[in-house]
Amino acid sequence: MTADEPTFSGGTPARAQAYRQVRYERPARATVVHLVRHGESAARDPARPFPLLDGRGDPELAPEGRTQAEALGERLGDLAIDAVYVTPLRRTAETAAPLAGRLGLEPIVEPDLIEVHMGEWEGGLYRLRMAARDPIARRVFELERWDAIPGAESNESLTKRTTAALARIVAAHPGGTVVAVSHAAAIAAVLAEMTGSRPFAFVSVDNASISTLVVDSERSVLRRFNDTAHLGRALDGARRPGTAPRP
Repeated sequence: MTADEPTFSGGTPARAQAYRQVRYERPARATVVHLVRHGESAARDPARPFPLLDGRGDPELAPEGRTQAEALGERLGDLAIDAVYVTPLRRTAETAAPLAGRLGLEPIVEPDLIEVHMGEWEGGLYRLRMAARDPIARRVFELERWDAIPGAESNESLTKRTTAALARIVAAHPGGTVVAVSHAAAIAAVLAEMTGSRPFAFVSVDNASISTLVVDSERSVLRRFNDTAHLGRALDGARRPGTAPRP
């Protein structure tokens, strides 16, 4: 026996014990929420604003968005999902449709997961102002505040209603798994509040991406952010010289 070998009180060497890394286990009563951003929506014609629904731009999905929705349905369609939630805007319903069809579920509308209200920049004008590098657009991201846009919804209002919506969904499905198709700013607000991060930390979420929360009464865990594997997206960053994309 060496000086470094552990012993029991009687002087007998202890048997070596191997300890594997601990794997995450979902608490029994926790709810898994797959937050999905809608697929890519139709392009904004400079001469023709999007139609409005309750004051918010309501474009349909672009052809690329419909392809993304099909891929999403294939990615999640084999999971045991208890409910699919959408917002009143058509791009979320159209994104959820392939998945809901595979699962045989009727999507449930959750109004408070709707996108941030853009005030005077609704109807798709936000896209035009961002593309033009409008000084106010730059200020939105410098301050990380939506209400830098004239008439837009405040961060506080957005966070309050989206987190309340999440709480209602979780309460309705204890121990279950749900999919909620929402919007970039709404998803970012939920994740920022849950993780205690800065307001726009998660605002870069991609179309048709999946971000997964595990929520129970004691602790909420962010298990996945901006997963786009089903879309065939490469990882961010430059590729090494001499390497080719994988098929």
